[in-house]
Parts: sequence; C-alpha cells; structure tokens
Amino acid sequence: MGSDKGPATVVEGIAKSIRKNPDLAILLHGRADELRPLISKHGIEDAVTLHDAEDIVTMDQKPSHVMRHGKGTSMWSCIDSVRAGDAQVAVSCGNTGALMAVSMVRLRKLEGVNRPAIACLWPSRNPSGFNVMLDVGADIRADEDDLLQFALMGASYARNGMGLARPRIGLLNVGTEEHKGRAELKVAHDLIAHNAPKADFEFVGFVEGGDIPSDRVDVIVTDGFTGNVALKTGEGTAQLIRDLMREAFNHSILSKFAAVLALGSLKRLQKRIDPRRANGGVFLGLNGTVIKSHGSADATGVSAAVKLAYELGLSNFNERLAARVASAEGFDGAGDGERTAS
Repeated sequence: MGSDKGPATVVEGIAKSIRKNPDLAILLHGRADELRPLISKHGIEDAVTLHDAEDIVTMDQKPSHVMRHGKGTSMWSCIDSVRAGDAQVAVSCGNTGALMAVSMVRLRKLEGVNRPAIACLWPSRNPSGFNVMLDVGADIRADEDDLLQFALMGASYARNGMGLARPRIGLLNVGTEEHKGRAELKVAHDLIAHNAPKADFEFVGFVEGGDIPSDRVDVIVTDGFTGNVALKTGEGTAQLIRDLMREAFNHSILSKFAAVLALGSLKRLQKRIDPRRANGGVFLGLNGTVIKSHGSADATGVSAAVKLAYELGLSNFNERLAARVASAEGFDGAGDGERTAS
C-alpha cells in the first residue's frame, strides 16, 4: 500500500513475477477490498494470500509515530509475517525510515551487529552485471567500527547472494590515496585491511565515485548519507541519458531512421542502464530478510524487487548470514571484540 503509484502497480509487478516464477507464493498485506479486484484482474488468486490491514504508513509519517500507532498497518503486518515464519522475505515500497524502525523492533538485530545497513545492487562492468553498495540509507552516520561491519556483511551478501567466493571490497572516499578522507575513514581503512584475511575477502583500499560501476570491486562500503546521495545521483543520471537519447533520435527524419537501424543496440543499452532492474535494497543485519523497493517503482521495478526476494529466499540467504555471524570469531576493532558478520 506504500507505493507512490498505488496498489495497482504493486499487484501488476507481483503478477509479472508470478508469471516468470510459477512456484512463487505471495502474502499481500493491505486493504482487502482494494486489493482483491486487482488480484482477480491479473488472475493470480491461486498464488496470492490476502492479509487484510486497514491502516497505511504514509511517506510523511515519522518512524516514532509509526512505532506508537502502526500495529494495524500493512507494513507492520508484512514484517510480522517474516517474524512468525509465514514468509521468508518482506518487500515494501513504503516509508524507508518507518520500515527500518519496524523491522528493527519486530525482527531485532543479529547478535554482534551494531548498525544494520541497506545494500543495493549497482549496474557494473563485472561479469554478474552488478556491484553491491552499502549503506545506502539505513543511517546517515557510520564510524570506523560500523564501516568494518558493513564490509563484513557486504562480503557475506556477495558471497552467499551472488556466488562470489572471495569478494573484493572497496571503501568509498574522495580519493584513492591513503592520506585522504575523514579520520574515521582512515581508521576504517586500516581495520578492514587488517581483518580481510580472516574474513576471506580481498580489500582493494579506497575507491572513488567513478569506481562504483567498475570491475575493480564487488562491494563498495560507505555511510548511509553518502551512499544514498550516490544512489539517487546514479538513478537520475541514467534517466537523463535515456531522455537525451530519445530526444536526439527524435530530432529529425534521419535521426529516426538511424534509431531504427540501431534499435537492437539501443535496447541492449537501455536494459543495462535501467535502474528498475536493480530495484530493491536489502536490509542486512536483522533476524529476517527485508527488501526496500523504491516508492516510485513501476510494475517492472516492483517485479525486480520481488525477483530479488525470491532468489534470496531460495538460497536461504538470511539463515546463511545468521550462521556466519554466529560462528564468526571477534574481528579486531568491531564492537571491541564482539561477534559480527563476515
């Protein structure tokens, strides 16, 4: 119910996913009288179970208000379905702050995790087509210990969610030289480098903004403020490129003819830079998997988020992450020897 485009777009996206993955089962939380006709319209009654929830978390509501008054909302009901074990993964297009707050209270943090993070997939030159970046908005602050934990959790996501045996980790900074950046970044650099052999990942050092879509790294670590700005900038740039190319090829008869000749290449390019393909930020560090879809996502974007949830559910990703957290010995500098994810 939290989508900017309304529940019709969400149900359409779900229908797209069900057609591609017939064994997918959906628990849909929201106002049943609004959702039931939409489900019938797409003919997906057999794959969808409705959980009626009358209240809605709006985009302008503060997380503190939702925590006090949100028990009857579709968001709360969705997270509780994961807590109860009825669902493996929760997907929401709603208020990010409220979703993180409800998730943390209802699911709780994994033992040893100080600050959860949101990890997103970023189109890249790597063979998989994507890099992982975190944090992209769970919390605007992150000290050196938090950045080390992000590196450990990001490595686990890349290893278990993307099949990379030894992920390459980079720490986002204003330059690649070790003397550049804020004090906590320099300390985090040394902590991550020191713990990389024990955590079985490769630390490539500082990376810059231009490295985010490169094949130099697999995981980019940063604080939530910087990560969110980078994410929104990248999405806006991709949209600008699409709009400018459309204008250029519609400029004249000759340019339209050229567009026809280049149609196959243009479609491949559009697919590669389409941010909808990478829609869905994963909350890492909780006792349950939660995926935050963009509120403005269309049906294709919603379908991508559901596809990600489906794949993580099939791989038992959160169980593997939790097991890794539970078995990890204390990493130097992370929470003064507490256990953390790897």
